[in-house]
Amino acid sequence: MPTTVLTFAEKKRRGEKIVLVTAYDALTATMVHNAGVDAILVGDSAGMVFAGYDTTLPATMDEMLYHTKSVARGAKGAFIIADMPFLSYQCGHDDAVRNAGRFLKEGGAHAVKLEGCDPPLVTRLVAAGIPVMGHLGLTPQSVHVLGGFRAQGKTAAAQARLREQARALDAAGCFAIVLECVPASLATEITQTLEAATIGIGAGPGCDGQVSVINDLLGLSTGYVPRHAKRYADMYNQGLAAVRQHVAEVRSGVFPAAEHSIDMPAPPSAATLDTPR
Repeated sequence: MPTTVLTFAEKKRRGEKIVLVTAYDALTATMVHNAGVDAILVGDSAGMVFAGYDTTLPATMDEMLYHTKSVARGAKGAFIIADMPFLSYQCGHDDAVRNAGRFLKEGGAHAVKLEGCDPPLVTRLVAAGIPVMGHLGLTPQSVHVLGGFRAQGKTAAAQARLREQARALDAAGCFAIVLECVPASLATEITQTLEAATIGIGAGPGCDGQVSVINDLLGLSTGYVPRHAKRYADMYNQGLAAVRQHVAEVRSGVFPAAEHSIDMPAPPSAATLDTPR
C-alpha cells in the first residue's frame, strides 16, 4: 500500500519503525524508493550536500521546487515531503500558504516540512489541505541564532521548551515531527507523549522513525560527517577510483577500444555491383 499521512499514525500505533531518506534528484529518488523507504524528504540540505553551500540558508523556493519535481519524476508512487526553505514561510502566513501549496501543486509533493514552532501556521496549512511535518531541536535554518550546528536540549529549561513546542505542534495538526540532535532520553519521552510520529536524526532509537541524508548513507560526503550518520557504502572513493582509471585509459590509448567504436559499413564489392537484379 502506498504511504499516506495515515501510514505514519498506523505505524506509530503498531510500533513499526518509519524510514525516511533524503533525495534531491531523479536517480537517487528512484534508488531510495525501490529500496522500500516509507517516504522521501526533499531536504533543504540540498543547499549543502548538492550545491556546496556551508549552510542550508541559500536554498531558494525555485531550487527546492526543481529538486522536488526531479524526485517526483524519479520516484513515482512515493510519499514525498518537501522542505520549505529559509524565508519561504517566515514572512507571513499568506506567503507561507502560497509557497507550501506550490510544492503540492507544482512540485508533486504530498506534504511540507517546517522548522521551528508556529502552531497557528500549521493549523492554517492543514486547514488548506497541506499536511505538515514539524522540525524541532537543531533547526539548521537557525544556525546563526543557535551559534552553530550544535546539539539542543541539554539543559532543563531547553528540554522543557522542546516538550512544550512538541505538544503545541502535535495539537496544531502535524502528522509527524523531526527531532534533530537532542538527547535520546528526551526524544523517547517526547515520542511517548505525542499522537504525531517522531522522526529522529541524531536523537537516538526511541523515536518512531529515522531520517538519513542520502549522501551520508552512501558515503558520498567528502567533508565532515555527523556523529549520528552511518555510512553503508564508500561511493565517493569508488567513483573517484573509476574516474581515475578512465583518465589513465584515455591518456594511454586503451579507451576507446574497438568495441566502443563505430565503423563504416564495408562498401559493396565490384562483383555485387555487377550482379544483375
